[in-house]
Amino acid sequence: MLELEHGYRVVDVHTRLVPEEATGVGGWAVSPDRLEREMHQAGIVRAVVSPEPAPRRGYVAANNGVARLSVDRPLVAFARIDGPRSPGSVRTGRLGDVLSGGREDHHTSPADVEQYAYDDRFHGFVLDPAADGIPDEETIARLEAVDLPVLVGGGVDAPPSLLAETLLGRSFPVVVAGFGGFPLDRELMDEMIDLLEEYDGCYLDTSFVRYRRQLERALLEHPDRVLFGSGAPAAHPNVAVMEILTLDVSEDKLVRTFWKNAARVIDALDPKVRP
Repeated sequence: MLELEHGYRVVDVHTRLVPEEATGVGGWAVSPDRLEREMHQAGIVRAVVSPEPAPRRGYVAANNGVARLSVDRPLVAFARIDGPRSPGSVRTGRLGDVLSGGREDHHTSPADVEQYAYDDRFHGFVLDPAADGIPDEETIARLEAVDLPVLVGGGVDAPPSLLAETLLGRSFPVVVAGFGGFPLDRELMDEMIDLLEEYDGCYLDTSFVRYRRQLERALLEHPDRVLFGSGAPAAHPNVAVMEILTLDVSEDKLVRTFWKNAARVIDALDPKVRP
């Protein structure tokens, strides 16, 4: 695909990476070199990367692999975490910890959070409640203590109401992927945009948001709370960038979305911080 011609600095808060030996084995995994090449084609200068979901397997090895592959590349590693509470059990009465028997060996512990937070290879966390559950309160308390950004997957299996009940309103910034409406649920996206009025530390990323009305509404009503995310490699970064470029909003709002907002939330994406 031809390189996009645009004059914007672009950083991407939502990409995934797997060890090279796992690429091409199902899914949409690509090599780090190919991801970097596609980023360059789209004009993306830096990107947050995290492992693919692997429920009930734990993420220590996968996180370390992503951190290793990010060295000497324009990639910012986030550690993927998980927890014992299922979204369904939380919605039916906060019984997740009891029904699951509490934290198991593969679940992220408070000590794991501490270790990731003070390892200079990692700059935040990724949590997909639908795939990996929700951490227990002790682990969430440690997330608050280390105060790094958390990118959270939202959608039909983890709707905005669940995120508000469990994660929003904490001391750490929360970036909700896909406007909280994956896959392509406009009502959930609008509900998530509404919640920005209530939660100052909540942000939205644009990954897999294909509806112009929701994108423009969020940018017009909350221009400081929207961060560009491509969803690569499941979506090509060129496509994601073009969808933002074609919105009917001011240049200032595009600049905020493409990098300024992300630089405020994720220190490693600030151009003043050396890669």
